[in-house]
Amino acid sequence: MSVVPSTRKRVTTRRLGDMKRAGMPIACLTAYDAISASILDASGVDVLLVGDSVGNVVQGHDTTIPVTLEHMIYHTQAVVRSVSQALVVTDMPFMSYQVSPQEAFRNAGRLMKEAGSGAVKLEGGMRVTESVRLMTENGIPVMGHLGLTPQSIHQFGSYRERGSTPEEAEIMKRDALALQEAGAFALVLEKIPSGLAKDITALLHIPTIGIGAGPDCDGQILVWTDMMGMSTEFRPRFVRRYAELHSIMVDAASRYVSDVKNHAFPTTEESY
Repeated sequence: MSVVPSTRKRVTTRRLGDMKRAGMPIACLTAYDAISASILDASGVDVLLVGDSVGNVVQGHDTTIPVTLEHMIYHTQAVVRSVSQALVVTDMPFMSYQVSPQEAFRNAGRLMKEAGSGAVKLEGGMRVTESVRLMTENGIPVMGHLGLTPQSIHQFGSYRERGSTPEEAEIMKRDALALQEAGAFALVLEKIPSGLAKDITALLHIPTIGIGAGPDCDGQILVWTDMMGMSTEFRPRFVRRYAELHSIMVDAASRYVSDVKNHAFPTTEESY
């Protein structure tokens, strides 16, 4: 069993670049609230992403589209309060950066100033590079996101693999280089062929973070409730389940219900 050091320095965007150059894999997970963020931060994770997947995981929506900037500020504040070591990155939700570079910059600034995030993440390639450049030139670290981009689900019509044709692959390589040139410090690659992810990782000097993109990215990210086995219906092949918390929690709650109904809880020792 590996032991995570109890004292680590705060992970920064510069540290992630150093890790890529040193060949040290980057471990990332999502987080949406204080208690899960505290637990995951203690595990030694490098990056905690306050993802707009909060719309699916916490709010119960089918897509990430309904998530607002105010939602992301609220959840980021909760995560930041409980994290002492991991870099906290916040997703910019749908329509918070698409209208204009100036509005994107203003909204990213709110995530940094009001929520306390360490960086922001946004989806897209060439179409968002002007916004990325404006942010990075003014002190806001930006993580890019290519491949399957959930905010564009209604445009694509499915959650299929992206970059599977030579044309798509070339566009993605072009977009990756454009994001790097605009100042992005890292790039998420979601659900693309592992060979393409390997090529893009070799092409860039900034780290790539894969999800369903094979083993050759500089780091990996999963939604924490997926890897902990809390979701029962979502079982894509790129998710490894490290626990089965759904069944554990149902069992614990069932025993509590039984104890209450059978007058077994609370006991005299558990009363004042």
